[in-house]
Amino acid sequence: MSAVDIAPPPAASAPPGAFAPLKQRLFAVLWLATVLGNVGSFMRDVASAWLVTDLSPSPFAVSAIQAAGTLPAFLLAIPAGALSDILDRRYLLIGILAFLAGVSSLLSVLAATGQASVESLVALTFLGGIGAALAAPSWQAIVPELVPRSDLKAAVGLNSLGFNIARAIGPAVGGLLVAVVGASVTYLFDVGSDLVVIAALLWWKRRIAPSDGLREHLGGALRAALRYARASATLRSVLLRSAIFFLCASAIWALLPIVARRELGGGPGLYGLLLGGVGLGAILGAVLMPRLRARLGQDGLLTAAMGLMAAVIAFMAIVNAAAAALPATLVLGICWIVVLTTLNGTVQAILPDWVRGRGLAVYLTVQGGAMTVGSLFWGACAGRIGVPATLLAAAGALALVAGVTAFRRLALPAGEADLTPSGHWTEPEVATAPEHDRGPVMVSVTYRIPAERRGPFLAALARFGEERRRDGAYAWGVAEDAADPERIVEWFFVESWAEHLRQHRRVSKADADIQAELLGYHVGEAAPEVTHLLGLSLPR
Repeated sequence: MSAVDIAPPPAASAPPGAFAPLKQRLFAVLWLATVLGNVGSFMRDVASAWLVTDLSPSPFAVSAIQAAGTLPAFLLAIPAGALSDILDRRYLLIGILAFLAGVSSLLSVLAATGQASVESLVALTFLGGIGAALAAPSWQAIVPELVPRSDLKAAVGLNSLGFNIARAIGPAVGGLLVAVVGASVTYLFDVGSDLVVIAALLWWKRRIAPSDGLREHLGGALRAALRYARASATLRSVLLRSAIFFLCASAIWALLPIVARRELGGGPGLYGLLLGGVGLGAILGAVLMPRLRARLGQDGLLTAAMGLMAAVIAFMAIVNAAAAALPATLVLGICWIVVLTTLNGTVQAILPDWVRGRGLAVYLTVQGGAMTVGSLFWGACAGRIGVPATLLAAAGALALVAGVTAFRRLALPAGEADLTPSGHWTEPEVATAPEHDRGPVMVSVTYRIPAERRGPFLAALARFGEERRRDGAYAWGVAEDAADPERIVEWFFVESWAEHLRQHRRVSKADADIQAELLGYHVGEAAPEVTHLLGLSLPR
């Protein structure tokens, strides 16, 4: 199974009844299965990372394993998010887990027969990364289906706790198994964990909503995801900070196996303990976060965690004793979970349900791309200037990013808007119902705005224009009547009639508030005139 947190931790402390979701039998079974599956994934990752150090002394070879695991997230996360929004997530996950079990089985055979090579490990790690990339958006998106809405925040917290339990246990057990019984047997444990999760998913009888004819296809879903990311200023701000952080922080994950082996003189057991220390630190960080956030604020906490993580990476560059490195990994885990939770939680908070899988996939694409590029870059640097100097350079870059005043002013969005569908748009009036694939559709809204209201109206309309583009418009604009300047026309294009009907369903309550503000500037007894123009094919 892919090591994936099936939902990000909550942004605030857990409310009373934090363990209430475990009373839901479905959630409890899938939660336990997922914890076991993630333990197996961490064991597999430790086995692969350590096996490659036996096969090659090159830092680039070790970092290539990290890059091979994260590159698919960069390449496939957006298509995976689209698939999670348009396919049955249960069957999709079952198929992916069967594929991942096959990958780990092949790794076990190669390790047992002595046929493993750097090239085969990189290739199979890449295939495992493909499975992880395809599964990640679906794992995060199924959580609201497993518990009542009143238990959703508690379920999110439990999923995060389960992931960090696996992070603490998996690497340590995996390192011990590699040292005692070898990598081949360790891979088989991951195969078994995949089968357990498959069994749990087969047991789940998921309810499927009846189709209403507006189901999206892959191509359209992909275009909608990219259009949303391009139009949403809040999402872009999170993506920018994520890219910078993961690019710098990837150095420690890419080079940690070499630090354990060369700088600390340890074996696979020590490497597993270092990763286990990160997991324990992550659990501690999740406990401390509510108090730290209350004291420092969201952006202050993020900046402090990045600065402290830079100090830890610098310390790992110069430390030469395992007794000193192990406590440092606890701090590393605290910083990592604080940053990851803050970024993940913000992304979840600013995405509406209809694009949640795809929006998360865009975020995972940025994260995976930054980790991949960073791993290869820092691995190449280590081959030229050595591991300690490379880690110091990465720590300096991360500290610079955390300390730059302009970067600090790039505040994360609060994520407090009500993004549930408003349902206040009525179906368009038509003479004959158009075919769903007919398009493009040009929609115009004509307002009458007195001169004294023009400025605030246009400011509100600019904010509403972002909503139009996020929810389906590929072009949007505003114009005035040359003969009557108080007559202002908003227009936008949508690629098909079906997409415009989906647009009606996507408008949120927060956007409905902006629309109500716009209507407050309009004068006249009649409401603004709305027209829908359908594209025609001209005879040749």
